[in-house]
Amino acid sequence: MNNKIKVVFLILVFAGGWILGSQNNKAPVITSSIGGASYAGGYQGQQGAVAPRTEQGQVHIVEAGQSIQAAVEAAQPGDSIQVMPGTYSETVYIDKDNIHLRGVIQEGKRATLDGLGTLNDAILYSGNNVVIENFRITQYKGNGIMGQAGNNFEIRNNVIVDTGIYGIFPQLGTNGLVEHNVVSGIEDAAIYIGMSDNIHVAYNEVFDSVAGIEIENSRHAIVEHNNAHHNTGGILAFVTPGLPIKTTEDVIIRNNFVLDNNTPNFGAPGSIVSGIPAGTGILVMAADDVIIEGNIISGNKTAGIIVNDHSFAPTITMDIESDPNSDRTMILDNVMLNNGYDTIPEVTAVALTELHTGSVDIVHVGSSDGSCIINRHRYRAVGIGDYGECDFTNTDSIDSYLIAGGAQPRIIRPEERGEIAYLGVCTGCHSYTGRLIGPSVQVIQAMYAGNPQGLVDYINAPIKKRDNFPPMPAQNYLDAETQLAVAEYMLALEK
Repeated sequence: MNNKIKVVFLILVFAGGWILGSQNNKAPVITSSIGGASYAGGYQGQQGAVAPRTEQGQVHIVEAGQSIQAAVEAAQPGDSIQVMPGTYSETVYIDKDNIHLRGVIQEGKRATLDGLGTLNDAILYSGNNVVIENFRITQYKGNGIMGQAGNNFEIRNNVIVDTGIYGIFPQLGTNGLVEHNVVSGIEDAAIYIGMSDNIHVAYNEVFDSVAGIEIENSRHAIVEHNNAHHNTGGILAFVTPGLPIKTTEDVIIRNNFVLDNNTPNFGAPGSIVSGIPAGTGILVMAADDVIIEGNIISGNKTAGIIVNDHSFAPTITMDIESDPNSDRTMILDNVMLNNGYDTIPEVTAVALTELHTGSVDIVHVGSSDGSCIINRHRYRAVGIGDYGECDFTNTDSIDSYLIAGGAQPRIIRPEERGEIAYLGVCTGCHSYTGRLIGPSVQVIQAMYAGNPQGLVDYINAPIKKRDNFPPMPAQNYLDAETQLAVAEYMLALEK
């Protein structure tokens, strides 16, 4: 498709309000239960994840040359911090609730966090009800924006370029909105939702990264109206074995552009994302109840949609507690053009079992229970012989999985300090078995058995020990009690 045709086509799609599959048949409203409180997916009306403030706190102004972290330390819950345009080279850690961190944009100029290629993380937050917006973030080695067990968060309108492993990475959070961000040049995932619930990812542009948008070991997520292009893989929903949360389920991937995701894989060798074949549009691996609807999926050379189990992934270490199959995948109407034109030998082999030659739009590898598709005749598909006919054609009745009124703020009791730090920080890079980004917990336990202080010393000032692993970011922003608690918890963990 030439550029002129593409532009006209995109305008028509937007003008038509995403008319694909616009029949009146509705998907069922999915009822979920979080923390014992039931609610129905499809909460009507636009909403944010952070409730509007009834009282305005103090506004702290940070001028170029001043410290953003100093303003955070001076702020009280309910305050806002406004950062004026300029360049700031620091790590900002927000461990308070109800903080609004806003970059001020003047004549197109943003507040820029520049890690200078030496700092590990730009913004870390563990507080509840945190909003981060309008920054430009670049040249960090670890993460652009990382959430560490904070509930009710909004990350929006940021430009993030070349921040190492992850661009935007909420971990272990409930009720979060990630929207209108532009993220590129990331070694793992531009937007990575880890072990989180009730998430909305919308209107982002992600490109030139290994993974564009990744929903990992998370539940009740909607990924819509994003532009994922020129990554290795565009949009992913999967289960990483060895993590405490064992499922990815109830994910809607709809109305996205998933275009030309053929960038050679430059993920850390041996990591899970290093196994993503270049040319992957949408990947579903061991995730359940995933709906793929109304997307424009074009120019992805391996396949437009790949659905597989863990056995098809070369870098996966199996976990007997994780169901390896992708069940109840639901593929509705999508526009699929010029996919699978230069696929990998593994897909070719699967296709040949069905005497299929040539390009592939959709490939399913492994067993599956309860999966379905509509208008299957439109697609060049292999491995979907067990798919039934879906009894609904769209998800119009499901507006958002964000929780009206917000989730309960996470309150960490002293005895939970080590566990929450492990779940919210460590599991972003370390699974219990096998390799994620860093070595497994079992390897760490063998190295530091009976020596939690030795582990504390290392996480404060890590040195590179293995050539085939990326350097570990220092965790010296954590207080001494938390560092010791998480070291003791990790070394005592049994699975």
